[in-house]
Amino acid sequence: MLKHALRCQEKIEERRRLERERFVERAATMSQEDLDERRRIEIVIVVHWRAPLKYLHIQDLFLTLTSLFLPLTPSSFFPHSSSPSLLLLSSLTPPPSHSSFLPLTPSFFPHSCSLSLFLPLTQLGWGDLGCFGEPGHETPNLDQMAVEGQLVPAMYAAAPLCSPSRAALLTGRLPVRNGFYSDNDLGRNAYTPQEIMGGIADDELLISELLKEKDYVSGIVGKWHLGHRPQYLPLEHGFDSYFGSTNCHFGPYDNEKTPNIPVFRDDKMVGRYYEEEYAFPDHVSNYTQVLTAEATAFIRARADDDKPFFLYWTPDSTHAKTYAAQEYVGRSGRGMYGSAVQDIDAGVGAILDELRSTGLANNTLVIFTSDNGAALVSKFDGGSNGPLLCGKQTTFEGGMRIPGIFWWPGTIPANSVTDQVWSHLDFLPTFLELAGIGVPQNRTLDGMGLSNALVHPELQVARPIFLYRGNLLMAVRRGPYKLHLWTWSTPLDELDDGIDYCPGQRQEGVTTETQVNHTANPLLYEVVADPAERYQISNTSDTYKTVVPELLELVKQHQLNLVLGEPQLNWCDDAVMVSGRQHGGCISSISIGLLQAVRPSAAVCPFPLPIPSGATGTTDPHH
Repeated sequence: MLKHALRCQEKIEERRRLERERFVERAATMSQEDLDERRRIEIVIVVHWRAPLKYLHIQDLFLTLTSLFLPLTPSSFFPHSSSPSLLLLSSLTPPPSHSSFLPLTPSFFPHSCSLSLFLPLTQLGWGDLGCFGEPGHETPNLDQMAVEGQLVPAMYAAAPLCSPSRAALLTGRLPVRNGFYSDNDLGRNAYTPQEIMGGIADDELLISELLKEKDYVSGIVGKWHLGHRPQYLPLEHGFDSYFGSTNCHFGPYDNEKTPNIPVFRDDKMVGRYYEEEYAFPDHVSNYTQVLTAEATAFIRARADDDKPFFLYWTPDSTHAKTYAAQEYVGRSGRGMYGSAVQDIDAGVGAILDELRSTGLANNTLVIFTSDNGAALVSKFDGGSNGPLLCGKQTTFEGGMRIPGIFWWPGTIPANSVTDQVWSHLDFLPTFLELAGIGVPQNRTLDGMGLSNALVHPELQVARPIFLYRGNLLMAVRRGPYKLHLWTWSTPLDELDDGIDYCPGQRQEGVTTETQVNHTANPLLYEVVADPAERYQISNTSDTYKTVVPELLELVKQHQLNLVLGEPQLNWCDDAVMVSGRQHGGCISSISIGLLQAVRPSAAVCPFPLPIPSGATGTTDPHH
């Protein structure tokens, strides 16, 4: 690293010398304003040297910068800033476990970049797109999007289930921080069906709320899934418009004890799933096309009012019971699931075409991803995770590693593949960087601003990504290595019912049917070369002896700085659910213990959490 830093210093010095020579030649003809601007640009050019860096360690960066006599300041480095000085992370302050790795921020982005985020519901697998290896090539628009943009092979959801994954994406905070978890039972996933009274807490700040500082117009089209009671709906959390549903298209229900899921326009219900225009007879529906039309109308409106925007487009047709428009039925070799993917692909094509025709394409970052891995329990009504191990509900690669594509014509290098490991948690701080907004200083974010990785696909910032299943930290990845602290695949009672999160992929001692604690002797994998997690790195190897202590120290620091949010997704008897507290669900026996042990002192989360006697699982395994 030291040799590499010195080479960097030599190249930077040479560039500075050449720039100064050119400056001296031109200075005689420049006004004072031109001179001031030239000096600012010189600093930017020196600092933002486009070296083919892989891993950039803070000590090497300090060595190089101090040798140049350039001060490090906490002000913004983007051109829309009033201050022209240097900043490494915009205004992002990473969690303590991230503090030894910092990325260089980019020297130029548009002043008012629009942000359009696609998150197709749900459980679109890593192997479902042609650009990720699906052999049928049934996604021409998404494949072309990848050709014109950047493929992200290592994109991670923040949870292996939809509701907590979405809450984490929109807040930049792990579900155990923002409250989107249950402590009814250790390590159990939870979400927000109609029976759950909880939702996104008022004190959580969503992307849509933070972008208000720069007058962004935010819209959601599709599934929300962060709570169905009035105080939890999108317009109460920064969104300016909403068309879609509070939940997935579950049902049909009897409409007496359990009504069908409502469809909203803004804060008013306009219909229900399985009724009238929102019915799904024989898995046929044009609802994805309706969501596409809503999205393109939103884009046209923003072109007319000339305002930056954030569009959160979340169709749900890939969730069982899958559905598609009539024109796609029977066209895919993968049954109705494949037809649903084709329908979504056509929607993506229409939205990108709208951005082009309105002249907004070059000023809009578009992200395509999924909320978790494919649900292998759905069998032919579900997707593919390609070579990855297991699927939705697990923290193996197939449960949390999902497809990712970035598209931004003229800014992101076309036909590129990034080496950076991304998490949905990175979206919020990255969006704030691009918009020129400081991150809130009164809360811990679990993601990092990685805007520089958009324009430099060769850059890798090595930082930990913590992989939770419910309230249990199961694994951590940093760089190419992944460490399993616990393993758990499908619970035994679900296996007895024919449910399997890892069909045909059993690995002795790895895809365990019970929770197995490996913290005394963790399992280590190199998931770049071995994405299927087949080949454990021997605990007698030099690699293991070097990497494992480093990762365990990161885990320790993470745990020491973790304060649990109040769980919003606890499940209990109907009487308590109906009369539950206004701000959440119900308190379980585990909750009481954790409230006494953790939250009053605002201290640490014990690692690992104990399993109280008599605890039972209460979440829906099919979701």
